[in-house]
Amino acid sequence: MDTAPQTDEEVAVLVQRGEGKLFGVLVARYERQMLRYARRFLFGYQDAEDTVQEVFIKAFINIRGFDASRAFSPWLYRVAHNVFINAIKKRGREPISFFDPDTLFPHPVARDNPETDLDRRQTRDALEKSLGQLDPKYREPLVLHFFEDLDYKRISEIMRVPVSTVGVRIMRGKMLLKKYYDELHS
Repeated sequence: MDTAPQTDEEVAVLVQRGEGKLFGVLVARYERQMLRYARRFLFGYQDAEDTVQEVFIKAFINIRGFDASRAFSPWLYRVAHNVFINAIKKRGREPISFFDPDTLFPHPVARDNPETDLDRRQTRDALEKSLGQLDPKYREPLVLHFFEDLDYKRISEIMRVPVSTVGVRIMRGKMLLKKYYDELHS
């Protein structure tokens, strides 16, 4: 082949046809996104790297199941979703790291004031604990939407639920997150 394939879907088709070395192109394109997704959803840096490796192994093994008439990204996120859910089931609930409280709950009092650094850290810790209490069915759409910047349609494809269910889960997740956060501060 004289020119490199341009789209993820073209690369995936070539991998399906036996050009397995090209799978590295997909890994290079998605590794940072998958690591970011895993770190926020799975609670630990080392665990995230190991689990993302598992995502790419599963994706490579199951690449023939990818329908090239559809977008590659949601398919890969779906593989990641399945691997991450299995990892959660194996380990049980653990606290989440790398959570930025300003993403879901802006905290204007904590801005531009060095005296509020402690308050900011305490708020961040409380929100991490609160997010860790959420059932994965609520936590995952929050992570995908607020941290991965995916729209409801993509999240729907990844989670294999209707778009309206994604909206409901995000709304309920935010409400539960606020409730857990408020309970920690009462």
